[in-house]
Amino acid sequence: MEQTYFRKGFGLKGEIQGALTDDYHSAVVDELRARGYQITVDDLTVRLAQEFGFCYGVDRAVEYAYETRTKFPDRRILLVGEIIHNPHVNQKLATMGIVIIARSAAGEFDFDGVGADDVVILPAFGVTREDFERLRGIGCVLVDTTCGSVLNVWKRVESYAKDGSPRSSTASITTRRRRRRHRR
Repeated sequence: MEQTYFRKGFGLKGEIQGALTDDYHSAVVDELRARGYQITVDDLTVRLAQEFGFCYGVDRAVEYAYETRTKFPDRRILLVGEIIHNPHVNQKLATMGIVIIARSAAGEFDFDGVGADDVVILPAFGVTREDFERLRGIGCVLVDTTCGSVLNVWKRVESYAKDGSPRSSTASITTRRRRRRHRR
């Protein structure tokens, strides 16, 4: 039986690294970093934040999308919504033939056109349990790029909800002001 759920990529980073570099590498950013994250020309100063770039979860999600296209060159590949909140990256995936499933006006994803022969990429910020189960029921190949940190937050919120508190609860998710990010 064919494996239909992938969460750890396909081991194709060497094959896709050139495309990733071509699509996301910037000589300008390299120059800014080499000059202490700042360049001044006449009376104009350009500064680059030292913590610039994609976080680990976003890097991973984008890499897995490229690996998916390489692993399944002849299959229809769909993406549930945006892979990340970056229009440039999502547009690049669309030009690679990855079809983005948009939300309806009611806020739901329409999976009626998804078949068992399709490959569906789940975005870095995950999907609802209901959407996941609907896709599993179709029998398509799922490539889950959900960030581990996002999964941990979802699990924690779910555990708080199960604690049985008789009063209503609201989850508020914040981040640390100075997060450590993965650097390219």
